[in-house]
Amino acid sequence: MLARFDNLGKARAITLVLAVAALAMLLLSGPGTRYGLWSWQIGLALVQWGFYAGAIAAVASAVLVLLLAFPRLRARSWIPLLSLCLALAAIVPPLILLSIAKAVPMIHDVTTDTVDPPVFVGLLEERMKSPNGFAYGGKAVAAEQRKGYPDIKPLFVKAPPRETTQRALDAARAMGWEVVFSDAPTGRIEATDTTAWFGFKDDIVIRIRPEGEGSRVDVRSVSRVGLSDLGANAKRIKGFLARLA
Repeated sequence: MLARFDNLGKARAITLVLAVAALAMLLLSGPGTRYGLWSWQIGLALVQWGFYAGAIAAVASAVLVLLLAFPRLRARSWIPLLSLCLALAAIVPPLILLSIAKAVPMIHDVTTDTVDPPVFVGLLEERMKSPNGFAYGGKAVAAEQRKGYPDIKPLFVKAPPRETTQRALDAARAMGWEVVFSDAPTGRIEATDTTAWFGFKDDIVIRIRPEGEGSRVDVRSVSRVGLSDLGANAKRIKGFLARLA
């Protein structure tokens, strides 16, 4: 009988350690990547490993919680309950990210003009060094964008290009973007936005052209790394255009 209780105690301890490790991997994945402690690939791998460890810990914790139905096994009942809470905290965020990934197009380059997308000039060197490069993906990417984000369209405003460029510059800075290039005569603004958790760098180019008595504003937002942006670039463009409008 004592051996059974001893084995139960070991099982609870192992499950708790696994749940703590799973949550730690999740919590360290972003800051470690953001501050350069490891590569973004390792950061994403930590999320994946944390999910797997959390899933195992959640199943084990659930079994241990069910055993609490037996009065003689209720000693230190807080351990399996704590393990279950920690395990769930480790697996819920990755599940949310997975659901978002399934709901949005598998693209990382979004623009209001898929026929003639704005090109990078000031950030061209950075784009050339990044894994995703600077070139637009062409018809395949455009088709995915139209299917996933049919509402991403140019913005037409009544103000002339020079005034619109200044307003766009103010809007970009208000959104926390790092403006690295701006040229009022050509109506071009280029900026970089850093994501909050992993510190990913996404580059934005804003192009403003005359349209009748007013202006046409086109925006392109591109991630430097990764196949899917989880909808971040589309959300960024919509937020900017809404602020500008």
